[in-house]
Amino acid sequence: MKVYRFITGPDDSSFCHRVTDALNKGWELHGSPSLTFNAAANQTFCGQAVVKTVEGKDYDPSMKLGEQ
Repeated sequence: MKVYRFITGPDDSSFCHRVTDALNKGWELHGSPSLTFNAAANQTFCGQAVVKTVEGKDYDPSMKLGEQ
């Protein structure tokens, strides 16, 4: 089964740590990161897609993708 996640968060070290954690758990980057600026909050937000192949499981909509 192939699993997809899109990690989002403020453009700060916590976002980088979340992506790094996913990479160290076997996830792979998928495409380029995205950035958007929220003028009302004066803050930049990031997003990064990651994918992972999980053997021996079938997809179920109720599964928590980040725990695969």
